[in-house]
Amino acid sequence: MVLLSEIPNANAGGAIGAGLAAMGAGIGVGQIGKGAVEAIARQPEALNDIRSNMILTAALVEGAALFAIIVGFLAMVL
Repeated sequence: MVLLSEIPNANAGGAIGAGLAAMGAGIGVGQIGKGAVEAIARQPEALNDIRSNMILTAALVEGAALFAIIVGFLAMVL
């Protein structure tokens, strides 16, 4: 059985993948915040609903990014 760490440049690929996952999550959460602020500006009375949906969506994006970062780190280690 061949481990990924024995393949040349596998460590670099894992590091790049983890970095891209973190950057993608940052951009995604920024877009979620931007959309929420714009929605609150249009409908201030819906503040609580928009805020709760924003927090839930941001948590889901961060969870997916965490899995991607862990996979990237595992590609470097294994």
